[in-house]
Amino acid sequence: MTEVSTAEKDVVRPSELVVLKSVNKHFGALHVLQDIDLTIARGEVVVVIGPSGSGKSTLCRTINRLETIDSGTIAIDGSPLPQEGRALARLRADVGMVFQSFNLFAHKTVLENVMLGQLKVRKADRRAAEEKARSLLDRVGVGTQADKYPAQLSGGQQQRVAIARALAMDPKVMLFDEPTSALDPEMINEVLEVMQQLARDGMTMIVVTHEMGFARSAANRVVFMADGRIVEEAAPDRFFSNPRSDRAKDFLSKILHH
Repeated sequence: MTEVSTAEKDVVRPSELVVLKSVNKHFGALHVLQDIDLTIARGEVVVVIGPSGSGKSTLCRTINRLETIDSGTIAIDGSPLPQEGRALARLRADVGMVFQSFNLFAHKTVLENVMLGQLKVRKADRRAAEEKARSLLDRVGVGTQADKYPAQLSGGQQQRVAIARALAMDPKVMLFDEPTSALDPEMINEVLEVMQQLARDGMTMIVVTHEMGFARSAANRVVFMADGRIVEEAAPDRFFSNPRSDRAKDFLSKILHH
């Protein structure tokens, strides 16, 4: 038997970073997540798509425990999700989240928004936190806006600040919950470009989005959800050219031909 090099081993069995097993979630009588099994490898970009109400955003929000689950397990980097308290705060620092709405602190400058988590959670030195914040704002293309307040920025700029703020925590994984759905069309691409670059840089990402172009070009894997279940998952080329399930075919025919 030939010896497999370390690099090849990584290709064959990349390390599992986020693992969901038999995850169920109800909102009252509504069964929004039904026996979800999903494993995300380190460095993988997984795009979750599907019709409205399919459970995509709920799935995203369970991964950093913004939504609690009724049964099943979720582990991040080998550790189960903590219930509450400091351990949960630490975990949330490892899981960056970018929402539909930008959730920036209106009374703090852009720079202060990006420094805050570093100072409060990571207990970073103020000078180091500022240096890192400025470099991340440059990276997402809003370095010149550092001293402005969120309300002085466009939606696309605010969302890029939100991405910089999440990156400032050195997260192991980034969750994006429909990050462009609140933006005007001309601002969508500037945010997607930042996300494309993150994907190229090897960031582990779980992205809930309606942007099929992003799914095609940036995803390693597309996960299609409907009615609270994962119906299908495949590489983007195969999913978009030859979906297996009728639900996915129906969904794609509606969105790709209009």
